[in-house]
Amino acid sequence: MSQQQIAEGEDRFTVKTTSDSHFSWLRTRLSLERTLMAWVRTAVSLIGFGFTIVQFFERLGNMQGFEPATRPQAPRYLGLALIAVGIAALVISVWQYRSVIGYLRSGEFKPIAGLGDHAMHTPLYAVSIALIFIGLFAFFAVLTRAL
Repeated sequence: MSQQQIAEGEDRFTVKTTSDSHFSWLRTRLSLERTLMAWVRTAVSLIGFGFTIVQFFERLGNMQGFEPATRPQAPRYLGLALIAVGIAALVISVWQYRSVIGYLRSGEFKPIAGLGDHAMHTPLYAVSIALIFIGLFAFFAVLTRAL
């Protein structure tokens, strides 16, 4: 495509309605799903580790035979940071997934998507949103516990 055609506003890609392009679209969609699932897995690990660190060191400090920590609030701050990073990772990954799926459902790709008028929704949205709320609950539970 020449620079003149691009400057005149012609499409950047030519989308052909074939079975090859439809299955390529499906592979791209499933690849996005796998990427979001990897982000969900990472965020769950961060939130879980953050909460566990706080709980472990809180209980360790209450046991007999241990000296008091030099910085007793350090595990709490680390736990809060890990939980916050997990929540941020979920929010950013859901936003990115949603924007790329919106692009794949746009007008030029609509013929190869084979969706018709109804949109395919994934249960991963519900799981991601539920985990965001669980993460927020964990964050505020840790934040308000020692205040």
